[in-house]
Amino acid sequence: MDKVETFTEQFGSLEQDQELMKSWLAENLVTDTVAGFYPGPGIQKLKIRFDIIKLREAFEEARKHFLDIGDGFMAIPLTRRPSVSPTTETDLIGRYYLRPDETYKEIVRDELVDEFAFSELCPEFERTYFETLHQQLSSRFPIGRMRALLLNTYKNNSWHRDPEPRLHIPIITNPGSLFVVNHHVTHLPADGSVYFTDTRGYHTAINGGEQSRVHIVATLPLRN
Repeated sequence: MDKVETFTEQFGSLEQDQELMKSWLAENLVTDTVAGFYPGPGIQKLKIRFDIIKLREAFEEARKHFLDIGDGFMAIPLTRRPSVSPTTETDLIGRYYLRPDETYKEIVRDELVDEFAFSELCPEFERTYFETLHQQLSSRFPIGRMRALLLNTYKNNSWHRDPEPRLHIPIITNPGSLFVVNHHVTHLPADGSVYFTDTRGYHTAINGGEQSRVHIVATLPLRN
């Protein structure tokens, strides 16, 4: 005769759950820390820092160059392959990997981009603060595509990974704008700081605020 499960065997201990809930509700939940940066695996802040006022002024001048790339995102390409224009859709998006459904199988989306080829600042941004930004970053590391990316309100990116890491320089943000790398989530304040994000891991960007989020995003190309 099959054993009949007791209430505790079927659902777990009522008293243990009650004690756990009591301890959780007694915690002093701190909420102001969500408006700051907290480093973790795959996301760190560099020592270099730019003038946020000058970055915002350069961005305002560049707004007319925005291209709609769908799903709540708009982009301004800041670098290009030498003497090559206009920018293609592949240039703006590029290769990424994701697990889109219940099978959990990883698939490949879009074309692979030669990041090393994007070595030239777009001519329309010469003699702007974006030129200073590009010069300073590329003097430290190889820099591929550099784009200004706008994420609209109440939007998020897919849960995906890229072939290479990225640098993020927030220009306009809000406390509801978050970046997630694997299991670590943090806000990236717009104060001129440069953040290393290892987007070779699964990640996403979330804008849960009532203001569009704008980051400069620069790819760190890797040799195979």
